[in-house]
Amino acid sequence: MSYEENEEKLNKTQPQVTETAVSGSESGYTGTEDFAVDGDAAVKPEDERRAGDQGGPQETSGAGECDPMRRIEDLEQKLAESEEKYLRKVADFENFRKRIVKEKQEAVEFANQSLLLDLIATLDDFERAINAAESSAKTEADFDTFRDGISMIEKGMLSQLENKWGLKRFDSVGMPFDPTRHEAVLMEKSACVDEPVVKEDFAKGYMLKDRVVRTAKVKVLMPE
Repeated sequence: MSYEENEEKLNKTQPQVTETAVSGSESGYTGTEDFAVDGDAAVKPEDERRAGDQGGPQETSGAGECDPMRRIEDLEQKLAESEEKYLRKVADFENFRKRIVKEKQEAVEFANQSLLLDLIATLDDFERAINAAESSAKTEADFDTFRDGISMIEKGMLSQLENKWGLKRFDSVGMPFDPTRHEAVLMEKSACVDEPVVKEDFAKGYMLKDRVVRTAKVKVLMPE
């Protein structure tokens, strides 16, 4: 084969090579690119798996902290505790209010106790005068009038004190001895009684409403 024939063959083969290169360039894929794509496809699932392994616990922890149901339960518990504290405060205030009202009422009801005690002394004087008049000799014509007048004064004062102020005198003779109502001034042994009994009343006892404001001074019979 001559030199010209060889060169002609060589020239014929060069356009084919160029066309192949251009065809590959137009398609947008090369050997290197195909390798790179294949490499990405091989590596990407592994990367996703690792990222999933690393991010999984963090997402679970965050979901636990921001769980709305858990948050609602916490708020409901706090609300129940606040409501219980509120009810206790209301109950304490109501008890305090009732106690203040009761103390105020008692202060009003027993505010005149000192004044009434002074009047009791006057009643004692009336009682003594009546007793003295009854035991003295009736030598004067107006004695009965005097005694009746004194008795009327005593009864009027007792009625006024009882009806207006709630002060009431109580009798003790023949009643069992009660240390909350009686003050034993004298004691006497007796075989006629089985328990201490009031024999004589030296000074009457008085009650203001349901409270004993002065005990009766009495003589007590004691069993032998």
